[in-house]
Amino acid sequence: MLQPLSTAQALRLWHDVGLAQVKDDEPDLSLRQMTILLHIYLEPPPHTVRGLAAKLNVSKPVITRALDAMGKLGLVSRRRDEKDLRNVLVQRTVKGSLFLERLGDLVANSSKVI
Repeated sequence: MLQPLSTAQALRLWHDVGLAQVKDDEPDLSLRQMTILLHIYLEPPPHTVRGLAAKLNVSKPVITRALDAMGKLGLVSRRRDEKDLRNVLVQRTVKGSLFLERLGDLVANSSKVI
């Protein structure tokens, strides 16, 4: 059975992962952008701008700005919901999946040294 990380170990892991991300060629995402991206990929769809705003307790423009930045990087895409044109659906992309797979590998490898 795995033992929970101590506070110091958890912070060291977060530091090591962040440091490795800054050093590599991957895009730097803000904490808000990373949280949104992880939610889109770890929680079952559908994902909407409205739903993400409610989940993160922020306004829709905050989500839109984050999605604009991540969309330019190819990590997510958006389209109108055909069933309800008021909704904007947020979709996963291959590039976003690969980005998070590499991040997962980075976290897993960094946790081995703790």
